[in-house]
Amino acid sequence: MRALVTGATGFIGSNLAKELDKKGWEVIALGKDNEQPLNNFSGKLIKKPFHEIDWNEIGNIDILFHQAAIVNTVFNDEKEMFFVNVETAIKLFKRAIIHDCNKIIYASSTAVYGNTPSPFVEGKSEEPLNIYGKSKLLLDRMAMKLAEKNPDIKIVGLRYCNVFGPGENHKGKMANMVYQLAQQILYDKPEVFKYGEQKRDEIYVKDVVKANLCALNAKESCVVNCGTGKPVSFNEIIAILNEILGKNKETIYIDNPYPFFQTHTECDMKKAKETIGFVPEYSFEEGVKDYYKTGWLTKPPIK
Repeated sequence: MRALVTGATGFIGSNLAKELDKKGWEVIALGKDNEQPLNNFSGKLIKKPFHEIDWNEIGNIDILFHQAAIVNTVFNDEKEMFFVNVETAIKLFKRAIIHDCNKIIYASSTAVYGNTPSPFVEGKSEEPLNIYGKSKLLLDRMAMKLAEKNPDIKIVGLRYCNVFGPGENHKGKMANMVYQLAQQILYDKPEVFKYGEQKRDEIYVKDVVKANLCALNAKESCVVNCGTGKPVSFNEIIAILNEILGKNKETIYIDNPYPFFQTHTECDMKKAKETIGFVPEYSFEEGVKDYYKTGWLTKPPIK
C-alpha cells in the first residue's frame, strides 16, 4: 500500500508513520523540524506544510492519513485555525481523491463535545467550547459531505480523546497531562486545577495507531470516537505515576483560569466497535507502564 501521512513528525503521526513503515508500506511522510525525528525510517520524508506539497513529487496514493493540524486549544486566531484545520484539509482530501486515493483517515477531536454530558456519542450534544473544537466539528461535517459526493471513497474521522505515549515531548504545554505530570513528579511537585477530580478519557498512542489501521476496514464513511470509555481523574493519574516512578510527591491544587476547560471527557465507544472494529487493548495503567518501559515518559522535553 502507498500512503501519505501528514503531521508525520508530530506525536501521533510519527507513531503511525513508523508503524506503517514497519509493516512494509510505502510511506510518504510530511513533517517539519523541531518535532520527532523518524529514526530508521525507510520511507520518504518531505518537510513542507501539507497545503504546500507538490503532487507531482508525491504522485498517486492509495491512502491518506491526515494528522496535521493546529492543535493548540487556546489558539485565538480563528481565521488561521479554520484555514489550516478546515479549508486546507478539505482541499487536501480533494487533491488526494484526484490522485487515486480511495481511503482517507483523518484526526478529529472530542473537543467537539465541549462540556456536554458524557459519555460522548457521535452526532449528539456537539457543542465545542473553543475555536479548535469548532474547527474540528466543521471539518467532520464537510468531510462527510465530501464523502456523500464521492461514494466510492471511504472517509473516516477519528475523534481522538486524550492521547498519551511516546513521542509527545516536543509539544510543551500541549503535551498530555500524563507526560507533564510525570515530569513535574520527577523534578518538582504535581500541579493540577482544584481539586483534581476532573476526569479524562485517556488513550494510549499505540491504541490510536491501531484505530487508524482499523479505520481501513470501514465499510462506509463515518466519524467515530477514539477513546477507551473509561475515564480517570487527575488524582488517580498522579497516584499511578507516583507509584510507577517510585515517588510520593504531594499534589498542589491551583485555581482554573480557563472558562472553556472540559471537566469530564468520556467516549461512548459502541460506534467505533461496530463500524471499524476498534477496541482498545491497553487500560490506562497498562499504557502508562508501557510508556515508562519505553523510556519516553522520563525523557526531558525538547526545547
